[in-house]
Amino acid sequence: MITDAYDIAPCPLAPGVLLRPLAAEDAGALALAYGRNRDHLRPWEPRRDEAFFTEEGQAARVGELLAMRGAGRVAPWVVADEQDGIVGVVNLNNIVQGAWRSCNLGYWIAAGYAGRGLATAAVTAVCRAADERLGLHRIEAGTVTANAASQRVLAKCGFELIGHARQYLHIDGEWRDHVLFQRILNDRQPAA
Repeated sequence: MITDAYDIAPCPLAPGVLLRPLAAEDAGALALAYGRNRDHLRPWEPRRDEAFFTEEGQAARVGELLAMRGAGRVAPWVVADEQDGIVGVVNLNNIVQGAWRSCNLGYWIAAGYAGRGLATAAVTAVCRAADERLGLHRIEAGTVTANAASQRVLAKCGFELIGHARQYLHIDGEWRDHVLFQRILNDRQPAA
């Protein structure tokens, strides 16, 4: 378990906007954020049942994420605006230590906050935490082939294109092709 590594202080991304670790108290704000951005996220996310958009649904999901975080398998963060609440999410998923020391990155920014550099700032901060706090070597990210905005974020954050994956994830009701990227964080030897 690497719980202490997740004790990361909030990171300012812009005036009044912080990247901070997910907390149990975020369920209501997450339900509101997902509800407000339902149409914006639809082309890039799996189809969600109605329970997902409720505080109860988010409370269950947050509980699962925090349990996996305690086991060292995920690192979930939220992007929070001091006026509007949660306006984005960044997750490191499928964290594996040992010889692989790698994970998968997922993120989104609210429609009203897109184009302000918040995704780039948040991904940059999470990459730094993955390297310095979690001791990871590599982060992989995939985007639906049509998601040019997300591909630009990854390029700005130092990710390199590594290939295309046919029918990679079930997104918006269909198996979608994805463009795959990776970022090598360091060349350190894995800890014993």
